[in-house]
Amino acid sequence: MAANPDAASPSAQFAFDVNSSLFFRKDSRNYINILGLQQLNTLDNVSLLDIFLSAGNVVEPHYHPNAAELVYCISGSIVVSILNPSTNQILNYTLRPGQVANVPQAWWHYEVAAVDHTHLLAIFNAPTPEVILGSDLLKRTPASIMAHTYCLDENLWKQAIAPVQPSTYIGPYKNCNG
Repeated sequence: MAANPDAASPSAQFAFDVNSSLFFRKDSRNYINILGLQQLNTLDNVSLLDIFLSAGNVVEPHYHPNAAELVYCISGSIVVSILNPSTNQILNYTLRPGQVANVPQAWWHYEVAAVDHTHLLAIFNAPTPEVILGSDLLKRTPASIMAHTYCLDENLWKQAIAPVQPSTYIGPYKNCNG
C-alpha cells in the first residue's frame, strides 16, 4: 500500500462527502456508506462505516482480522453483540444516542437495530478494515467438509443454507419468510 500523500501534495484530500460513497444497500432505510483511504487519501489508520438501519435489521455476524471497531450510536437504538473468545460468552450492549461499544480486533460480533431510524458510525483503527462475514463462511465452506466435521447429513446442510446469500452485510433478506 502506498503511503498517504504529503499534506503539501496537490493530490492531498482533506474533505469528503460520505453520502456519496455507498458501500452496501439493502433498501432506502438500510444501507452503509464508507470512508476509507480510497475515499480520502490523507486518512492514517482510521476509517468508518456510516450505517442506517430500521428495526429488526442486522449487520450480519462478522469479524475484522486487522482492526478493532468502535460502534457509536447517533440516533435510534442498537444491540451490539460480541463473542468474547476467552469466555465463549455473548456480551450484549444496548446503545442509545451518544453511547459506544468497543469491539476488539478479530472478535466475532453483530448489531441488531432495536428501532427504526437507527444511525451508527463504526470507526476502525485501520485505513481499510478487512471483514470475514458469516454468510461467506457458510456458503464458501464445502458442504462435504461441514457435514463431515460436524457429523451432519450433507444434503440437509445444503438445504439449510440454500437461502444464505454470500456477503449479506444487512439481513434479513427482503423475501425472508423465517
